[in-house]
Amino acid sequence: MRVPRPSWNIAVPAGPGRLAGLRMAGFSDRATELRNLQLIPHPSVTVALNLGGTALSLHDGAGSRTCERMVVGLAPDAVRAGGDRGFACLQLRLSPALAHAVLGAPGGPYGEPVDLDALWGRAAAERFQDLLRAAGSWPERFAIAERELALRAEEGRAPDPEVAHAWRRLTADHGLVRVERLARETGWSRKRLWSRFREQIGLTPQHAARLVRFDRAVHRLAAGAPPSRVAAESGYADQSHLHRDVRAFTGATPSAVAGTPFLAVDDVAWADRRH
Repeated sequence: MRVPRPSWNIAVPAGPGRLAGLRMAGFSDRATELRNLQLIPHPSVTVALNLGGTALSLHDGAGSRTCERMVVGLAPDAVRAGGDRGFACLQLRLSPALAHAVLGAPGGPYGEPVDLDALWGRAAAERFQDLLRAAGSWPERFAIAERELALRAEEGRAPDPEVAHAWRRLTADHGLVRVERLARETGWSRKRLWSRFREQIGLTPQHAARLVRFDRAVHRLAAGAPPSRVAAESGYADQSHLHRDVRAFTGATPSAVAGTPFLAVDDVAWADRRH
């Protein structure tokens, strides 16, 4: 049985945007306190911008802190977030290729969360947040975010076409394509693809494939599919293999992860989960 999604207000753009690799959703609630929300790794770089009165609280291996403009990479380790009543947040999901150009951080950030200030500088990050806060509606905020990120993307450096191709193949094949095949398709050696992919995406191709496969599996678990079927249909050797991968990425069991609010909102916030 599907877990009921949280009662947050969720806004999404009316249609596909013009900037490839960008997806957006707005979250708000005047009455509910956001507490102890576990962030589940997925194949996108996340930028979360506080639009309410209180900054997001973040809890990870570095301890607890508040963050106005948070960037979370592809494989966060045991990160939880919270916020007071009256929170409002714009969440941006960037494909690794777009993140490489927009964030200006080769090879990262793909682990512990960082503040957007560290990547753009405080003045630019605050300006972006202020523009979003001054907007009168979610559609206006979505338009501002897309415009500002498009400008950044034009000025930034895109990953190598071979790296972008490898990422597209990994996501299209749900993480099941072999690295050797990717290397042949790009015309590069396995060693060169491994090195350039790690430098520009932030993970090795093998780790990226595991993440893509994991993402598909946990969303199927959240939809109510039994673990044995999910393991068989997602490329795992067996159910124990699935269990180990879920543990490695989240520190929790498959059943616990399947019931998290982070996944429960996906059918509304990220109904089309193409990366």
